[in-house]
Amino acid sequence: MLTFNDLKPIILSIAILLGWAVNSGDTKAAGQEVLTVAGGCFWCVESDFESVQGVESVVSGYTGGHVENPTYKQVSRGGSGHYEAVQIHFDPAVVSRETLLDLFFRSVDPTDAGGQFCDRGDSYRTAIFVSDPAEKQLAEAAKARAEAALGRRIVTPILEAQPFYEAEGYHQDYYKGDNRVLTRFGPIKQSAAYKRYRDACGRDQRVRALWGDAAPFANH
Repeated sequence: MLTFNDLKPIILSIAILLGWAVNSGDTKAAGQEVLTVAGGCFWCVESDFESVQGVESVVSGYTGGHVENPTYKQVSRGGSGHYEAVQIHFDPAVVSRETLLDLFFRSVDPTDAGGQFCDRGDSYRTAIFVSDPAEKQLAEAAKARAEAALGRRIVTPILEAQPFYEAEGYHQDYYKGDNRVLTRFGPIKQSAAYKRYRDACGRDQRVRALWGDAAPFANH
């Protein structure tokens, strides 16, 4: 029969392996960065940026307001102070924050202070949220580049990061969902409803009119 002393080397080896696995996971997480932006309907921003190489995930949510754990209804009806926003989790070894910021400006109408496209109101305004002076400097440089390229004043603010609240589960990856939803076109798949909404809202048309060939996602 094995005694505890016999098992000690085995237990120690397992502990070392588990510690290595945990540390490896921490290293991977530490190598990932997050960019938080608001660009109107978060379904669309999520769809756009999940197509970018180096982006590992995009989470839809709410930020910038004064209500804790807000619901979609609270945010969309106004008064919560929150923006519809996304957190873009990316690998900076594959795609830089500067590149993502440039893509962001060219995926929205940053001259519109009242919302985005057909979606009007404070929750649909554009914004970039920063956590430290280095992130702020990068965002300001990207804004200056976009303003110079567009030749028009950009109203997108650069704001200090605030708590980010994940949106309800049905909003996550809405653009590729298979659930059937009831729309004015009848019951159709979520993904089809998203495409019809995006087209009817005029997002791609307006972005193409502003940015022309520099619009990275306007053919979605």
